[in-house]
Amino acid sequence: MSPAWFALAALIVAVVLSVTTRVNVGIAAIGLAWVAGVLLGGLKPDAVLQGFPTTLFMTLTGVTLLFGAAEANGTLARLTGKALHLVRGDARWLPIAFFGLASTVASLGPGAISSVALLAPLAMPVALRAGVPSFLMALAVANGANAGNLSPISSVGVIANGKMAEAGLGGHEFKVWFATFASHLLVTAVAYLVLRGYRRSVLSATVTESVDQTPLTRAHWLTIIVVVAWVVGVVVLKLPVGLTGFVAVAVLVLARAVDDQEAIRRTPWGVIVMVTGMSILVGVLERTGGLELFTAMLAKLASAKSLNGVMAFVTGVISTYSSTSGVVLPTFLPTVPGLVAQVGGSDPLAAALSINVGSSLVDVSPLSTLGALCVAAVADPNESRLLFRRMLIWGLSMSVVGAVLCQLLAGALAGW
Repeated sequence: MSPAWFALAALIVAVVLSVTTRVNVGIAAIGLAWVAGVLLGGLKPDAVLQGFPTTLFMTLTGVTLLFGAAEANGTLARLTGKALHLVRGDARWLPIAFFGLASTVASLGPGAISSVALLAPLAMPVALRAGVPSFLMALAVANGANAGNLSPISSVGVIANGKMAEAGLGGHEFKVWFATFASHLLVTAVAYLVLRGYRRSVLSATVTESVDQTPLTRAHWLTIIVVVAWVVGVVVLKLPVGLTGFVAVAVLVLARAVDDQEAIRRTPWGVIVMVTGMSILVGVLERTGGLELFTAMLAKLASAKSLNGVMAFVTGVISTYSSTSGVVLPTFLPTVPGLVAQVGGSDPLAAALSINVGSSLVDVSPLSTLGALCVAAVADPNESRLLFRRMLIWGLSMSVVGAVLCQLLAGALAGW
C-alpha cells in the first residue's frame, strides 16, 4: 500500500471515529497523522508538524477566549435579558426574538454552541409558559445560532474562511456568512408559518418574569466597550482577529473586569483540538498524495452540474453524526479545487458554499450538540422525548433540503 493510501485510510478512520464515538477526534487524528505519515508514509516528524495550523490556532483561541471572558463575567447573559425585555410578552415575537438573539450572539464571536448553551435554558421554559411549541422554539434557537455561525469574526467562520483561503478561495467572507444566514432564515421562516407561530399571544408577565433585568455593572459596560472596539478594529481597520482578541482579553483582565482563569475555563479547548488535529492529518494527506485520492473518490459521486447538491448532501449526512467545525469543514473544503477540476468544471466558490450550508443545516439534530442542548432544556420527559424525535426527523431531512437549495442557488450566489 502506498503512503497516499495509508493517509487516506487514516482519514477514513478519523471520520468513522467522529461519527461512532464521543472521542475527541482531534486527539485521534494527531496520532493517526504520525502513524500514517512517519511510520507508514516515510515522512519526517517535522513534516507532519508542518500541518499544524498556527494562524488558525491563534485566531480561534483569541476569539473564543474573548467571548469566554464575556460569558464568564455575565455580560452575554445580561445583554440577552435586556434584549428579550423588548418583546414585552407578545408570544408571536418570541421565536423571532430568539432567532435574532442567537444569530447576533453567534455572529459576534462565540459561535453556535456557546450561543445555544446560553439561550436554550431560557428559551425552552419561556416557550412552555407562553404556549409556543417547543419544537418551533428549538428550531428558532438552533437555526438562529447557526445563521450567524459563519460570520467573519465568529470562531467557526474563522475555520471556514481560513480553510477556504488555504484552498485559494479567500476574500469571500460576506458570501460565506450570507449563504449560511439566508438558508437558516428560510427554513426557520417555513417552520414558523407551518407551526403557526404567528397565531400565539401571551401576557407580558409570562416572559418578563424569566428575564434578569438588574442593571449592568462596571465590568459589563467595560466588556461591551472593549468588544465593540474589537469588532470595529477587525471589520473597519482590518486588524488581525486573533491577536487583537488577546489584546482585548488582556485589557479586561488588567482592568479586573474578568477572572482570567474563568475565561480560560470557558474557552472551548475541545473544539480547538479537533480542528487543529484534523488539520494536521489533512496536511499529511496532502503531502503523501492522499488528498488527490480522496478528491477522486468524491468526484465519482458527482458531475459538473450536480456537484453543489451532491457536496451539500454528503457533508450534511456526515455532519449529522459528526462535528461540522472540527471534522467536516477541515476535511472537505481543501478538496474543492481538485474536485472541481476532476468533474470537468464548476464554480469552486459555489462548491465551498454548498459544503458550508449543507453541513450546517443538519446541526439542529439532537445527535448534534445544538439539538441536544435544546432537548436537554425541556424538563418534561414526555415533551423532551417528543422533541427529540421531531428534531431528529427535521435534522435528517435537512440533508435533502440543503442539497436542493445548494443545487438551485449556490451557483447564483457565488456569481453575485
